[in-house]
Amino acid sequence: MPGDRFTAPPAAPSCTYRPAPARGAPPPGPLPAPRRHGELPPTHKVLTILALPGLAISSDDGQLTGRGLEGVYRASRRLLARCRLRIAGREPLPLQSRTVGADTARFTGVLRMAPDTGPDPDLVVERTRHADGTERIALRSAARRPLRLPVEVALGTDLADLAAIAAGSAGPELPATVRAAGLRWSGPAGTASVTADPPPSDVLASAGLLRWDLALPAGGSTTIELRVRADGAAPVRSAGRTPSGPLASAQATGDEPAVAELLRTSIEDLRALLLRDPAHPTDKYPAAGAPWRCGLSPAEALAAARMALPLGTGLAVGTLRALARTQQQDPGPRRGMIPGPRRDAGPHLPPGCTGTEATLLFPALLAEARRWGLPERDLEELLPAARRCLTWLLTTVGEGTYLPDPQPTGPARCDTQAHAHRAAVLGADLLDACDSPGGAELRHLALRMRTAFRDEFWIDDLGGGRPAAARTTDGRLVPHLGAGAAHLLDTGLLGDGTMAPGLLDKVRTEQLARLLTDPALDSGWGLRGLGAKEPGHNPFGHRSGAVRVHETAVAVAGLATAGHEKEAGLLLRGVLSAAGHFGHRLPEMYGGERRTDGAGPLPHPAACRPAATAAAAGVLMLTSLAGIRPDAPAGTVTLRPLRSAPLGEIGLTGLRVAGAPFAVRVSRLGLAMVEEAAEELQLRT
Repeated sequence: MPGDRFTAPPAAPSCTYRPAPARGAPPPGPLPAPRRHGELPPTHKVLTILALPGLAISSDDGQLTGRGLEGVYRASRRLLARCRLRIAGREPLPLQSRTVGADTARFTGVLRMAPDTGPDPDLVVERTRHADGTERIALRSAARRPLRLPVEVALGTDLADLAAIAAGSAGPELPATVRAAGLRWSGPAGTASVTADPPPSDVLASAGLLRWDLALPAGGSTTIELRVRADGAAPVRSAGRTPSGPLASAQATGDEPAVAELLRTSIEDLRALLLRDPAHPTDKYPAAGAPWRCGLSPAEALAAARMALPLGTGLAVGTLRALARTQQQDPGPRRGMIPGPRRDAGPHLPPGCTGTEATLLFPALLAEARRWGLPERDLEELLPAARRCLTWLLTTVGEGTYLPDPQPTGPARCDTQAHAHRAAVLGADLLDACDSPGGAELRHLALRMRTAFRDEFWIDDLGGGRPAAARTTDGRLVPHLGAGAAHLLDTGLLGDGTMAPGLLDKVRTEQLARLLTDPALDSGWGLRGLGAKEPGHNPFGHRSGAVRVHETAVAVAGLATAGHEKEAGLLLRGVLSAAGHFGHRLPEMYGGERRTDGAGPLPHPAACRPAATAAAAGVLMLTSLAGIRPDAPAGTVTLRPLRSAPLGEIGLTGLRVAGAPFAVRVSRLGLAMVEEAAEELQLRT
């Protein structure tokens, strides 16, 4: 799947199956063109709603045709593939489709029913679809006379797993049987049913058809409700829709109207992506993204929880607990690691291990969550797992300087060293604060890394130089420049509102700021994964040229922290403009083509949307404008707003610092003022 290595299952035997339609049934549409084995169905033109484990994907007209990814899912199983509505033998003319929320979509169409009304439609058809498998079909008449409406809904499913659909091997539709008020399908994967209210007047199992003969008075309306369920399963209960959810309901206001929509959509998408740990239902963590990665992806979950810390520490706690249970405990070189799959690293490097990134993110997230107000009991519970991560780091580096990835013979990657250095610095601070030994050894490792990195990881050239993408085991530097270099700016939060030291000195940080906003790397919509002038650049390569929102957000926050406000504002405005073209629901990545007047960013056909890191990136970028740096254990908060105020005045309410609501406003002059905070929290200047 995008971002991780994906191996499709074997293809099913080649065959074509098309059931003969029963008399009166709507004619089946043309079968989709066969896809090559392993070619993912495109995601850029579908409308996705979700409240995991519920998920629904459809085209803009609201009809479910069974083609591609279309359908209603539960836990990656397609419960319903086809749901086509016809009224008086015709499909409504689609007018508008939109998401009402992360878990709800509304499709509006019209029909002309009376023959004497000219071109004006007189029947409005509104379908409201929910990710839990419920759909309401509302019919509203504007006709001057009563209408007699024969309504048909053609249904079908294959009960296919999402992985089989991705591989093009979903198989034919299953035969249906009549259920009291609908239809039922059974197969090796389970059983699903659709029930209707009011019950249909006619049910044809052979055609998968429900029929109603409705009488609608002049100006009247009526509603049909369909419910899709997996037999024997309870109704879908979204982890993100409970009163005790882990994410605060923050809001943004200001001169730039887009900030309100971006923050609202980001929080809604994060909530919709939440999952419960099956063995510990109170612990919630984000899935990586829909539709391909609706499960726990350790590195992405930790990164998203870290960027979402301004919304409270609840998401961090649930994610850390869930991953602590997966930590390697057996003796050996992997003891202390958080397992994770391999990830493609582009054309110049071998695949990396996301487990390495997750293991380094774990103690860093715990350390920063403590600064944001993590309860002491949670800190005590999670500290042993963080200590094991840090012990693994020290043991793996040993007497050397760099952390190879993958171990033990992989290259030393630039971004991995940035993660390792941050883990060492923040880990030492965490252990010291908890009166736990090991801080001095971690600080010594961080010093060794800084000293060596500044001498051995920089490539001098006439343009001022650049950081190497990696250093091979024989000491050769990989010179290719991409968005991954932004992780060098992400140092992490220490006490008293100070930031941890980075691997680069001030002069080279300034040079990196110039590189990140050079047109070769900045597409105008965000940072390319690989610069446009680099060999192997592909504007749609998910590690070789596409814009990955997470990395651009890291760059925005890092540049703001380092005092490079002009560069931070430039990247921020680019992503904010891109968000508007995507309805403020940012995908995990999009095309890295150069921005031109009058055109929007090109979507990536296989990107997850929504994605946890992209949604959390919206939170990070907007809160970076205020420069909120809490130190809850010390009872202080420091504000370092962008004095240039790149988006004008902005207000952020409903954030959480030290377990209490927090609100801040930044004026057009770049002056920040706290408007709400915990009583014991003091503003530090």
